[in-house]
Amino acid sequence: MAQDENTTSVMERPTGPEPTGTEPGPAAARRRRWVLAVAVGAVLATAGGLGAALLVKSPAQAAADAAPPAPDVLTAPVEHRVLNSSVVTRGEVVAGQTVDVIPRVSAGEGAARSVITKIQVAPGDTVRAGQVLLEVSGRPVFVLEGALPVYRDLRPGSTGDDVRQLQRALRKLGHATGSDADGRFGAGTKAALGVFYRSLGYDPVTATREGEGDPVEDARGQVTAAERALEDVTAAPKPKPKPEPEASASADAGATDDGGDRQKAVRRAREDLATARKKLDAAEAAAGPMLPAAEVVFLKSFPARVDVVSAKIGGEATGTAMKLSAGRLVVQAHVPEYQKGLIRPGSAAELYSEVTGASAKGRVAFVSDAPVQAGATGGEGQGTQNGAAEAGQGATGWLVEITPDTRLNADLTGQDVRVTVIAASTEGKALVVPITAISSGADGRTTVTVLGSGGDRRRVEIRTGTAGDGFVAVTPMAGGSLAAGDQVITGVSRERTSP
Repeated sequence: MAQDENTTSVMERPTGPEPTGTEPGPAAARRRRWVLAVAVGAVLATAGGLGAALLVKSPAQAAADAAPPAPDVLTAPVEHRVLNSSVVTRGEVVAGQTVDVIPRVSAGEGAARSVITKIQVAPGDTVRAGQVLLEVSGRPVFVLEGALPVYRDLRPGSTGDDVRQLQRALRKLGHATGSDADGRFGAGTKAALGVFYRSLGYDPVTATREGEGDPVEDARGQVTAAERALEDVTAAPKPKPKPEPEASASADAGATDDGGDRQKAVRRAREDLATARKKLDAAEAAAGPMLPAAEVVFLKSFPARVDVVSAKIGGEATGTAMKLSAGRLVVQAHVPEYQKGLIRPGSAAELYSEVTGASAKGRVAFVSDAPVQAGATGGEGQGTQNGAAEAGQGATGWLVEITPDTRLNADLTGQDVRVTVIAASTEGKALVVPITAISSGADGRTTVTVLGSGGDRRRVEIRTGTAGDGFVAVTPMAGGSLAAGDQVITGVSRERTSP
């Protein structure tokens, strides 16, 4: 029977076409059940992992969760230090004195044109007192030491501070001025000036003005004439004695005294001679070597430097022939009005060159009373010689000049450097807090709030002092306690942690 059943089972299978893939069959059903089982297992595994993550924590995480919540305020420590209020700006390294040499022909030299005939220096050269810079129409232009710019010709007989300056400069070069009084151009000064010119290889210009002739020779001629007149009068024969006059009035009226006339003539001749001799003395005193303003440049100190030479041999002597600088290097800055009020002469300053890395300390020597255009005035001591001042261009501000404590290297000339001026400073160390830590209450008290280690807060009344760079020096009032290291509240944190 079993065999028949099997046969019958086989025989009874449908004889139609085999099922397609879209029709469910036993194999497809088994695959679906397997996929479903895998998906359910994955879900259960994920849920188990999440549960374990919620129940199992690392030691660090456990400690973090146990810590107190982050504070909701920002704090900063109280410091005990010197507080400086500073102004930071830019400045230029310049010489203490800068002079434009604008040559012209000396008066009375008769040159038809003002021509550069020789140039004795080049840019970068060091110049010393008494040195010739150039020639204009055959006449020298030299430098002497002196703070007062030349403004007139100095002639024998002249007096003034500029004469005193010339005498001092000549003596420094080894040319004594004799017994001349300081500030008076006398015979000793003439002699010294003549020797100086000849040491340069030039004859000095004489003080005779054009068209005057020779005053000394004229005066000598007058003396000679007066001497001869006196001689003639003195050598004339004495008049014969006159007879006794008659007693009549008419005789007295017509009488003459030839002896009296002769004495009068001699007296007058002597007076004329004395006058002529005085004129000769004056002419001789006014004659001799003179210093034309066109031939000298005064500089405050030496050695000096040649910055620029724009003149060319054979060219017309017009405009600036060269630029000289002398004296110690200083730094000049131009600051706006809101900074000018913080800077005073004597304020400490620090200088730094980003190019060379050189730094130096100094002091503010000068602060202008009015706005100055950068480059329009080189500062005190700058200007021109033998010509007009040169106009400059630049930003307008209050001129501040800083004198370094030590001499700056000449290589820094013209460089732009950082300038930090100490506008104010505490006297020694002080308690310092950020400016944001200070508040004023409705009661009018100025306070800071100290945050304790346990989170407690206390207000401390203070008195403020020097401020600078975002900090303020403070002093606790009577009954208040504030010390270095205390944490003062400076603001509120934007990120707050819920309890």
